[in-house]
Amino acid sequence: MTTTISEQNTADLNGDDYIVIGLATCFIKEDGEVHQVDVIEPIPSASLEAIMKGIPTSYKFAYATTLGSVLHGDEPILPVGFPDTAQFADEFASRVFAATRTYKRREIAKTLIPLGTTYTDFKYSLDRKRVLNANRVVTKDDNVKQHSHTHKVL
Repeated sequence: MTTTISEQNTADLNGDDYIVIGLATCFIKEDGEVHQVDVIEPIPSASLEAIMKGIPTSYKFAYATTLGSVLHGDEPILPVGFPDTAQFADEFASRVFAATRTYKRREIAKTLIPLGTTYTDFKYSLDRKRVLNANRVVTKDDNVKQHSHTHKVL
């Protein structure tokens, strides 16, 4: 299958390159309320290796596929088996390109989920909620307190 990859810096990629796409449970904060959403996003090889070792994750499942089956140009294509109600992650195309390169450099990661299969046996947990639009406000209270002798010559 040939696919058009429109990104300028993707000469090293083609439509048959391996990629893992996951369905993550995330949260969006609106008007003081938190809403749950399902997000389709690429999983880089290092992340996949970590969560395959049993680290808690917000991924419900992951699907191993090819670059050409999830992107046409810069437009995302809904992967097989993913719900229609799920939304694609922000900057999906550039993140897919970056994640695809991680599998080219770490070939052993391709053996974790064979091409064309879905893996569902993650340690799924929502204890640490992934809030997508969280604003971090830094205050003076966040500064690290130094010991009184830190800058003294003794």
